[in-house]
Amino acid sequence: MKILIVEDELSIVEFIRYNLEAENYEVEYALDGEEAIEKIKKGDIDLILMDLMLPKIDGVTLTKLLRKNTQTATIPIIMLTAKSTEIDKVVGLEVGADDYITKPFSIRELIARIKALLRRSSTAAQGSDVLQIGNLVINEEEFTATLGDKELELTLKEFLLLKILVENRGKVLTRDFLLDKVWGYDYVGESRTVDVHIRHLRSKLGEDADFIKTVRGMGYKAQ
Repeated sequence: MKILIVEDELSIVEFIRYNLEAENYEVEYALDGEEAIEKIKKGDIDLILMDLMLPKIDGVTLTKLLRKNTQTATIPIIMLTAKSTEIDKVVGLEVGADDYITKPFSIRELIARIKALLRRSSTAAQGSDVLQIGNLVINEEEFTATLGDKELELTLKEFLLLKILVENRGKVLTRDFLLDKVWGYDYVGESRTVDVHIRHLRSKLGEDADFIKTVRGMGYKAQ
């Protein structure tokens, strides 16, 4: 697995790189947004660690660009930044980041999140079932979701969240359950992450989003 670190502080790059290589990951790095784009164009990046504040092209803008490109839309992205306010976290998720961790961070926690994200990315790619609700069709083998004749442009987390809702149609799924199943670790205090991704899904589903119901005080269900 190859991980791209996009970070302008070389000392942080080397610290993360050393620990990731100790876990047998292949590591590339870029010190600014433009360099990152050139390395991503090679097409062999499995996950991106993205600093929010970058020279030339900032992390938010770069994430938006990647999510708009069908070739890079599903690459898992973890935002890595010194900012820790709620608004910064939401902005990172709104533009399509799959996860968010603030500096200073525990390298063990970062590696755990990377492993969880890569595991879910691999599982999604290896699936073989086709799920359907109305004119929404989810193809796990092809990692696609189509609405009528239109393919939805979903991030990895949006795809997995939609899939688990459809798989459990009729059941109320709590935010904690969804965090555990989709994000893969204890995401205490970050239940808003689910709400942000549900809002994204509803926006992309448009008029067909009514099948995702909010169960006040509990979570969500598909019906």
